[in-house]
Amino acid sequence: MPAHDRNESATEPVSAPQQTPEGASLKPPHARVSPPVENLHGHLIADPYRWLENAESPETQRFVAEQNAYTRSVLEKAAGRDELRAHIEQLLTIGRVASPRIGGNRYFYERRDGRQNQAVVYVRERAKLEHGESGNKISDKPERALIDVNVLSPDGTIALDWWYPSEDGRYVAYGTSANGSELSTLQVIEAATGKLLPGKIERTRAASVAWLPDSSGFYYTRYPSAGDVPAGEEMYNRHVFFHALGSAQNVDGSKDQLVFPASGQSLDPQHWPNVTISNDGQWLLIEISMGWAKTELHLKDISAPARSFVSITEGKDFLYHGEIIDGEIYIVTNEDAPRFHVFKASCTQPQRRNWKEIIPQGEGVIGNAGIIGKKLFVHYIQNASSQLKIFDLEGHPVAEVPMPALGSIFDLGGNWNSDRGFFGFISYTIPPTVYEVSLEGAIKEWARMESGVDPQQYQIEQRWFYSKDGTRVPMFVVSKKGLVKNGRTPTLLSGYGGFNLGRTPFFNRNAMLVLLEQCGIYVDVQLRGGNEFGEDWHRAGMLGQKQNVFDDFIAAAEYLIAENYTDSNHLAIQGGSNGGLLVGAVFTQRPELFRAVVCQVPLLDMLRYQQFQIAKLWIPEYGTADDPKQFEYLYAYSPYHHVNSGTLYPAILFMTAESDTRVDPMHALKMAALLQSQAANGPDRPILLRVDSKAGHGVGKPITKLVADAVDVWSFLFWQLGVRL
Repeated sequence: MPAHDRNESATEPVSAPQQTPEGASLKPPHARVSPPVENLHGHLIADPYRWLENAESPETQRFVAEQNAYTRSVLEKAAGRDELRAHIEQLLTIGRVASPRIGGNRYFYERRDGRQNQAVVYVRERAKLEHGESGNKISDKPERALIDVNVLSPDGTIALDWWYPSEDGRYVAYGTSANGSELSTLQVIEAATGKLLPGKIERTRAASVAWLPDSSGFYYTRYPSAGDVPAGEEMYNRHVFFHALGSAQNVDGSKDQLVFPASGQSLDPQHWPNVTISNDGQWLLIEISMGWAKTELHLKDISAPARSFVSITEGKDFLYHGEIIDGEIYIVTNEDAPRFHVFKASCTQPQRRNWKEIIPQGEGVIGNAGIIGKKLFVHYIQNASSQLKIFDLEGHPVAEVPMPALGSIFDLGGNWNSDRGFFGFISYTIPPTVYEVSLEGAIKEWARMESGVDPQQYQIEQRWFYSKDGTRVPMFVVSKKGLVKNGRTPTLLSGYGGFNLGRTPFFNRNAMLVLLEQCGIYVDVQLRGGNEFGEDWHRAGMLGQKQNVFDDFIAAAEYLIAENYTDSNHLAIQGGSNGGLLVGAVFTQRPELFRAVVCQVPLLDMLRYQQFQIAKLWIPEYGTADDPKQFEYLYAYSPYHHVNSGTLYPAILFMTAESDTRVDPMHALKMAALLQSQAANGPDRPILLRVDSKAGHGVGKPITKLVADAVDVWSFLFWQLGVRL
């Protein structure tokens, strides 16, 4: 795709005046205004589009159809769509690969090649020493596809959600779901033959699975069926069960033993248990997430069924993660250490007073740690990029693993008894690559996805700026080398800022590379609410401190303008899910700062969000308007409640999906309708709504839908930012 005229500098973007595409509809469809006003904690709250919360009503479905038609009429007339589509299809053929999981003598790993809609799980026998006439040699058996859900639906809308190999490598338990719903069905496949075992277990969304060492069964998490709990509670009440293989009378799991909560115990419906088991199969560990700032650990000796679970960390407001090997539990926690440290204790005496610190808090934040080859592999985040260190099981340093570049580790692979480990690595211009790492810290490339992208053409700068309250915040600024700051370069600013999730360098096949090839700038900001600087950084952006996240993002935009990277007429913002809330809040608070907004699967009505889908899970992070004190700060920033009539807003593209079981589509529907009726925007700054069918929150989207999403996003952004192809 041509990036510029040959007579232009390679670092100067080509800009053109923003004009309405010829033939596009000039006005959005009309939406009925309803009068509901409720008194909430002494405030009269208007909600003129509450009727759009009913997705099943013919009126809502007609609204969605009309909005999709209007959006199509605008975007399909935008210049350069055919060129964009061809280039985006090429970029999306850059696949992905993940680190192998080891089961017995087998490697299991996930890879998506070329134009495959969904990733495939491959299996390969591990290398072994063979003896022959020519001497000893290492022999690798060829890989073979074990789980390929691409054959299950012609349009690729059945997704592989998760999978767990047994320790001996005989079986793999995995989950699939349709249309982006993430409501997984669990099945078990035999690794040697590829045959499915009889039976399916439903309602295993985001399952946690722990196999017994002899592969005779597994512990797993499951949700209740309709009728088992009060209506509306089916998306909660996640419990732990045990499933034994080989029972012809119980292939659907309906007679599986409830393990947690055990008899006499209670579990809050919104709490989220995960399960792990010790290497010898004696100890079962339940880790309960109570939001994103608190967990609890419960331990049981399953060799003595009469014994109860022991609560190790009950009542403490910290995060804990445990792993058990040879009767010792290794615990990563932020208790009294916001950047985390590591303890060990005997499983027979796991009480806090018996813990021994083996790895103290350091400058970097411990992102995660795992036991591989009876060593502790500890992933640190230092100034928003990854480091990897190896320790022995007493916490003594063994090695610092060299990183290929400034970037991010996205997974660790290996078992407690492995003779090597693996890590996946990415950066802004480096596609997913897997490295094998010895137990002494030496690395070599194990698998990579070819991209055709030359990292040497681009530069990554880390810039720091000050937020409204004086907090110093970093951002990564990515561009072609030799960028000339002219104060009008098309720029896309993105962030997240929540749920203890960090924004470290990642490889985005189109959101960045399409823009960079047009000599634009991509900016990724590490907002409070994430984990980049530890739990204090997270808590500074949650609950009543959420406005800090928006202030950080606004300050980032102001910095880019002040430093002559761009101006408000060439600055766009993008965010999804919690990031959709982020961009929704900042464009309602500072509409003059931005030319365009891409707001994907967003939360926008923060007074009613918890009443839909699984959103009660997020009350510990956001709060709830049912609480008078929490209502005050939610109402202070809720985007839906801060649309001002007659205000000129940026052009906005709302994107949601009808099968989203995380963030309800009602947020985008209501906000689009409200803005279309209240904003002073003309056809050159449209408010667009795009509702995808047979799709959900985004996980498992097939390539065809990813291409369609990207073409719409970039034709919208290039039109608004004045980029001429």
